[in-house]
Amino acid sequence: MATRIRQKAEKRNAKEKKAFAVAKYVRMSPSKITYILDLVRGKKAQDAVAILENMPDKGALESLKVLKSAIANAENNMGKNVDSLIVKEAYATSGPMFKRMSARAKGSGNVILKKTSHITIVLDEVVGG
Repeated sequence: MATRIRQKAEKRNAKEKKAFAVAKYVRMSPSKITYILDLVRGKKAQDAVAILENMPDKGALESLKVLKSAIANAENNMGKNVDSLIVKEAYATSGPMFKRMSARAKGSGNVILKKTSHITIVLDEVVGG
């Protein structure tokens, strides 16, 4: 049953770790954040910061916080050069929903779903950069 446990653990640990940051339980719908993250995916980290700083959306502000955190993690914890970082992955997944009721006619009610999301940004270093 427990064959090759050491080999599998060594293989997992041998992979190069990438710098990332996650913001959980952000009070926005994932669909509102996803189109903002589509703009910065694949760009240099400094260019992505400039793009997010100049967007008026609330989701851009939340994404900017996560991006700056990922850049700080890469610089301080992993010793990577900030100028050579690119946004490898950027995605928003759905979190738990707050369920509320709104009163309607004849004693019935409508369900109001207040959505939350988890924002993840993964940075990678450019080999030639």
